[in-house]
Amino acid sequence: MFQGRRVLVTGAAGFIGSRLVQRLVHEGAQVRGTLYRRDSVVRDDRVEYTRVDLTRAEDCALVCRDMEYVFLCAANTSGAAVMEKTPLVHLTPNLIMNARMLEAAYAAGVNKTLFISSNTVYPVSDDPVKEADVTNEFFHKYFIVAWMKRFTEIMCEMYARKIKTPMQTVVVRPANAYGPGDKFDWETSHVLPALIRRVVERHDPIRVWGDGTDIKDFIYVDDLVEGMLLAMERLEDFEPVNLASGRGCCLRDVLELVIRLDDYAGARIEYDASKPTMIPKRLIDPSKARRILGFEATTSLEAGLRKTIAWYRSTL
Repeated sequence: MFQGRRVLVTGAAGFIGSRLVQRLVHEGAQVRGTLYRRDSVVRDDRVEYTRVDLTRAEDCALVCRDMEYVFLCAANTSGAAVMEKTPLVHLTPNLIMNARMLEAAYAAGVNKTLFISSNTVYPVSDDPVKEADVTNEFFHKYFIVAWMKRFTEIMCEMYARKIKTPMQTVVVRPANAYGPGDKFDWETSHVLPALIRRVVERHDPIRVWGDGTDIKDFIYVDDLVEGMLLAMERLEDFEPVNLASGRGCCLRDVLELVIRLDDYAGARIEYDASKPTMIPKRLIDPSKARRILGFEATTSLEAGLRKTIAWYRSTL
């Protein structure tokens, strides 16, 4: 589908954006990527990079010009500590950026736009959440970031269904993505990169926030990118879709696996229940993506962790 197509990736220096750029180049697309503070990760003369501020309408109009497909990967993100203490940092810049980009894509006559939402839009549940389970009730610590994601989903629906001349929009709700290129700094890293860093740096003891009983669904970044490309290619109506492995993983088991894979003999672990933690259990049902996209997350957690650990050791 993307051979010779003009494709914009916002947040092209970010974790997901950079892997998407790499894949699109491989597919033969004409890729434009936006940069903000960070420099490009994929150094390739076939990629046109533009340094812009996507909260500015004129910058959004500039990058959308002549594009056929737009992937909205730019976002202000952080780890659990920031979401616990200063969650408003996610609200204004992300809403402005998303609204401006949808506006610019529509004005430029873009064929289709994809937005990366979040599994935070689902309510607390012990069962695997399906796309129809959204109730606009959220885990209390996710209230702000979840509403930001949810309202952007609603904006996408407005463009797709609620105007006379619609623009096709695609919404994907990923599981917890991980892999090479992820953030490993303490202030913004998510749980898996933080655990990997502690193991590789041989912390003694390895201190873990919470009691380690959290259950999450993890998806390797290249599987997520594959799902995004399939969603952009095959979804014609506004139809949010989960991209997940469908397997729940307990953090204690994940940490033990990281320790084993990195050969950290005699590692001691200390769990600190006083530190900020997020939702204790999140299972995700990927059956809709399997049915309508033919998507399956094929990278096992062990294989994905091996690649991520190797990348962290060789790169950072």
